[in-house]
Amino acid sequence: MAGEDCVRKRQSGSTCKTPENEETQRRPENERSFQNASNGRVDVDHAITRKMQLIAEAEQLKPVFMKEVDSHFTEFVNSLVAKSALLDSSSSASLFPASCSEKELHKAKISRAPPEHGKIFTARRSLLDELFEVSHIRTIYHMFIALLIVFILSTLLVDFIDEGRLVLGFDLLVFAFGKFPVVFCTWLCMFSATVIIPYNLFVWWAQGYCSASHRRIRSFFYGMLFTLFQTAGLGFGPTYIAVSYALPPASRFIVILEQVRLVMKAHSFVRENVPRVLSSVKDKSSTVPIPRISQYLYFLFAPTLIYRDNYPRSPVIRWGYVATKFAQVLGSLFYAYYIFVRLCIPQFRNSSQEAFNLRGLVLCIFNSILPGVLIFFLVFFAFLHCWLNAFAEMLRFADRMFYKDWWNSTSYANYYRTWNVVVHDWLYYYAYRDFLWFFGKKFKAAAMLSVFAVSAAVHEYVLSICFGYFYPVLFCLFMCFGMVFNFILNDRRKGPIWNVIMWTSLFLGQGVIICLYSQEWYARRYCPMENPTLLDYLKPRSWSCHMKM
Repeated sequence: MAGEDCVRKRQSGSTCKTPENEETQRRPENERSFQNASNGRVDVDHAITRKMQLIAEAEQLKPVFMKEVDSHFTEFVNSLVAKSALLDSSSSASLFPASCSEKELHKAKISRAPPEHGKIFTARRSLLDELFEVSHIRTIYHMFIALLIVFILSTLLVDFIDEGRLVLGFDLLVFAFGKFPVVFCTWLCMFSATVIIPYNLFVWWAQGYCSASHRRIRSFFYGMLFTLFQTAGLGFGPTYIAVSYALPPASRFIVILEQVRLVMKAHSFVRENVPRVLSSVKDKSSTVPIPRISQYLYFLFAPTLIYRDNYPRSPVIRWGYVATKFAQVLGSLFYAYYIFVRLCIPQFRNSSQEAFNLRGLVLCIFNSILPGVLIFFLVFFAFLHCWLNAFAEMLRFADRMFYKDWWNSTSYANYYRTWNVVVHDWLYYYAYRDFLWFFGKKFKAAAMLSVFAVSAAVHEYVLSICFGYFYPVLFCLFMCFGMVFNFILNDRRKGPIWNVIMWTSLFLGQGVIICLYSQEWYARRYCPMENPTLLDYLKPRSWSCHMKM
């Protein structure tokens, strides 16, 4: 049977395997395997060496490849934004007929102040959400969690040694967030007033503007009412409550930051919609563009300070993502608590009872750098990333660019633009560009100086009200060192050494802020003044208190 199969296979052109043929084929294979075995170690070593060479070459090519990809991607995004801006400008230009004279076009152009081409909202994720998908970056996040665990263990062990039991009290948090019912009622009144008054003032002005015989008088009257609400209603009212009710620091921060946020929101709503009404009247349109109350309400909760009728929206709400972000905010709060308990309070409680000397001040500043930098990171992560992303997710707000890669900045100009994009956009469009529109483009330096002054004054106002004393450390750092570094460390500085210089100055600045404000806080606790006047509240007490000792 085997022979017949071989005959048929030969006729079909295939080979036939017999026991004899298999033996003759197996013999040279065994011989070859024996020869390879003798040279096997050489082949494996050669393969390993070749593999290491390929890995080394790949590592050398990786930075070049990533740099090329990054540059091409940046060019692509910039070109895309430029094209969208051109499309926006072309659509706005189409509002004016081609038969218009140059004079009419010029009058139409200056009839509304910038931003003619304002902020472009687009669906995009926050940068940290993208970076945390990389295991190397996620490990840094895990390291901060490990540091929090170390702080907790340190606190528990020290309390166990001192008290003989585990003390799980959070007296500092209870004190800092005290009188919460007053805070909630104040916020509710602020928010309700912001919903009702600015919106109705704008609607009443817009509905009667077209038929008004004295439009300028009407606009001036409603503008004064809006300004009165901004200064007296939102400005003076919450500040008076925070001071008169002696709210603790964290509760004051909630009230004052909400006050500033609602003032900026109301200004943006009026600033964006008034030019639309003026343009519709100039074009003799039959309808007046008045936003719906639902659009205004959405804007008041949305994590942006630039008003638009509509924003890009995400398709679904990821409630697990929302819960994670709020849990991270809560974790950051406890993180800050342990930083104050372990690194700040013991140091400043002792130093406030010692005589002043220059050596002690320098040591205090450098010892305050670590807690200052940690709190700096926590504020960024908890508020600019977690808090804003949580509200954006609940509102399906798709533009999540609340910050950029500020940590890569080689200039302070770029740092100011990328650290807090939400506030920067408001300052750029409503302070800087409006200043240039009003005074002319020749005064760019004056416009920049005015923006710095406004930002420094608001920051110092927040700290003064929240701490209960005027100690303009942050204002001086903003106006002196901030302005100088903004011109010295400008966008022409691109080398990595400038990034090192920027980080060094940030570290020192955080140390100065934590040290001086903490010293002043404890000086006012341990050196109270009898029958203090208003001038006494404005005087720094830490220096005079140390001098007495």
